[in-house]
Amino acid sequence: MTYLLLKYLHVIGAVVILGTGSGIAFFMLMAHRSGDVAFIARTAEVVVRADLLFTATAVAVQPLTGYLLLRESGLAWTESWLVAALVLYGVAGAFWLPVVWMQARMRDLARAAAATNAPLPAAYYRLFRLWFAFGFPGFGSVLAIIWLMIAKPDL
Repeated sequence: MTYLLLKYLHVIGAVVILGTGSGIAFFMLMAHRSGDVAFIARTAEVVVRADLLFTATAVAVQPLTGYLLLRESGLAWTESWLVAALVLYGVAGAFWLPVVWMQARMRDLARAAAATNAPLPAAYYRLFRLWFAFGFPGFGSVLAIIWLMIAKPDL
């Protein structure tokens, strides 16, 4: 029973990370494409909150449930799929942490522009391009981790 509960919590955490990440990417991209500065500011506000509330919580819980699952199942830390998943978790984090900062900065730039009825500054567009580029390795790592969790291949 303990194993199944831990596995359930671990899978829910992975789903939250994947779902929140894809949702945030979609809504930020759609707001950006609208060109509406006030809409971009409002969307970025919600995105930053969602990332901090949902993604950060799941990111913090995943290692704990993963460790407890490992202990409960008797698997070794040296399983090749697990080592690969942990490396990819580090890669995902290395791209996600700057993205959270970028989203907050884009929010602030969009808020300031909306407050003065000004266009978005060049700094916003530079950050958006970086944010977009960082999404591929970050999100790709999460997709690969989920595959590794399911398939547990011998690498």
